[in-house]
Amino acid sequence: MPPLVRGLFLASIMLSIVSWYTTFEGMSLYLSRWFALLASLGVQTSLVLVAWLLGVSRSRRWQLIAVYGITAAVSVAFSYVSLYRWFSERERPAVVRRQLYDQLAEAAAKTDESLASASAEARKHTLALEEMTAAEKQHGYISKAADSDPYLNKVREAVAREAGTYREGTGAGIRYTAFERYAKLARESQQSIGQSRSALAAWRSNAKPSEAADKQLRDFHSVFDAIPWTEVNDALHGARAARPEVPVLAANVDQTSGGQEDLLLAFTELMAAPTPRHAFSFTLAAFLEVIIFLVAYAAGPHVHGATGERATRAAAAIESLDGQVFTRDLLRKVRPAPGGLGRVDAAEVTPGEAQLLIVLAARGQAAQVDDPSGTYWLLSPETHEALVDSLAVRGVPLRASKAATA
Repeated sequence: MPPLVRGLFLASIMLSIVSWYTTFEGMSLYLSRWFALLASLGVQTSLVLVAWLLGVSRSRRWQLIAVYGITAAVSVAFSYVSLYRWFSERERPAVVRRQLYDQLAEAAAKTDESLASASAEARKHTLALEEMTAAEKQHGYISKAADSDPYLNKVREAVAREAGTYREGTGAGIRYTAFERYAKLARESQQSIGQSRSALAAWRSNAKPSEAADKQLRDFHSVFDAIPWTEVNDALHGARAARPEVPVLAANVDQTSGGQEDLLLAFTELMAAPTPRHAFSFTLAAFLEVIIFLVAYAAGPHVHGATGERATRAAAAIESLDGQVFTRDLLRKVRPAPGGLGRVDAAEVTPGEAQLLIVLAARGQAAQVDDPSGTYWLLSPETHEALVDSLAVRGVPLRASKAATA
């Protein structure tokens, strides 16, 4: 076997091992390790042998092509899932964590808008109540007036109801203490909203998209759950603040890194919304099978022996000779003919040589000629060259035969 042919043969074996491993890893996601091992070995062995047979055999090629197509589809499918999971384990967790970070950052931005509006309103309410408290102490009659601000108007009404039949006047009376209490509550509410806003700003500055999903959610909830939404709504005059929906952990966990990747999901994503990871995984899986087929198809005839070489060995078997010895004896009978053709007289041909010449004539590589000078065979230049080339590297039987003749 020439060195180049041996290289092709070894290349097909090594690529087959790679394809077998990816197929085995894909099957092992759904079958037991032993079943996956046996099934993947059977699939990969069939692929290589069928590719070799396609390069050698000329019969039942459609059946061989059908077998190769089915086994290749199985191998590509499981290899794709294996490669996709392999890439997902390294890339998809980062993508999932980044998506969660973006969702939390968007929720934090919306929350901060509501807190900023509520903080501004709470500050107005605090200043207004402090002024109303001072005015009630100095002048009185503050609770009887109406206010354009809904929150402050509710406070005036509450103070009036609380005082009841208490006579209006100035100084530290019931209405003054009530206004002072509501002003204190307004300050506490403003401080609570401000603290929540500060905690949210600290989270936004410290959060990182590379952190684990559970840690991101835990840190966000520690800030988000402490927001006084009731006070925020009161500060915004009863209008409910836009409270964003917080993502849940179950929807932001990379399932591929934990074990089995759903075969249907992998192909659904490939067909519906393929990403570079999907396309690369499928292309690599298909590329392996195509290269294995081409290499095995090209190396098969040389490993098994070319068609002409097999016919020569079969004809040599009739003479009970080695193939090279048989070819040497045949070439010794070849004489030059017009047109650069090789000529072998029919009278000198042995039964084995006659069988070979008949096969070559059927292929259009030789022809039998009858003329007044006699009957002889003409060999095509290509056939003559192939026979001569087959003796370039002498085998042991040819060297032994030469020694015995000497």
